[in-house]
Amino acid sequence: MKYMKATAFNWFLRRSRFMRMSYLVCPMVIGFFLVSCATRDEKLPVFGEREVDGVDTVYHTIAPFSFVDQDSSTITNSTFRDKIYVADFFFSTCRTICPIMKTQMLRVYEATSEMPDVLLLSHTIDPEYDSVGLLHDFADRLGVESKRWHFVTGIKDSIYKIAQTSYFATAMDDKTEPDGFIHSGAFLLIDKQQRIRGKYDGTKEEDVNRLIVDIKRLRRESEK
Repeated sequence: MKYMKATAFNWFLRRSRFMRMSYLVCPMVIGFFLVSCATRDEKLPVFGEREVDGVDTVYHTIAPFSFVDQDSSTITNSTFRDKIYVADFFFSTCRTICPIMKTQMLRVYEATSEMPDVLLLSHTIDPEYDSVGLLHDFADRLGVESKRWHFVTGIKDSIYKIAQTSYFATAMDDKTEPDGFIHSGAFLLIDKQQRIRGKYDGTKEEDVNRLIVDIKRLRRESEK
């Protein structure tokens, strides 16, 4: 089983590296296209917004959490204080949607390279296999900086709970699936107040294009 997982992991990294290079062929052209498409400057919606007694507005926010990243650093809500971040859920040996998701998240990583207030947060849903050391190797092979992209592990139940109740994302065991898990391909855009401001299909390039545009819109909003 470990051999099969390692083989899948190596295949995923080779695929991600190849796809990453193909997406970086014309970064200036893509960047110009994304900026030119951002014709609207209205505020992004806030997910989970509701009124209490018809007067006060209450916003859904990400619950307190504590995980460990690829550098053995403790990652909490405080890590993202005054930061915008994009969150997702994956596991390193996934053979279905994860390779596509990580290729698309690499696009977000590159597009936000000059945005110090934007971070990425990927939660493994297979913490029994995805150890700190493996996540470190995973990030290293992808060529990403831990200060900008945190790959975190922790107690499985805590990861599943925050996925479902804070990020409104699917993450659970499912023995009927080829790899034993089921999870959504969603990328969640979180603002500096820990509110969800957008949900995007991380397997679709056009949706990730929209995410990159919305990150820029959210940054402009936070500057006002």
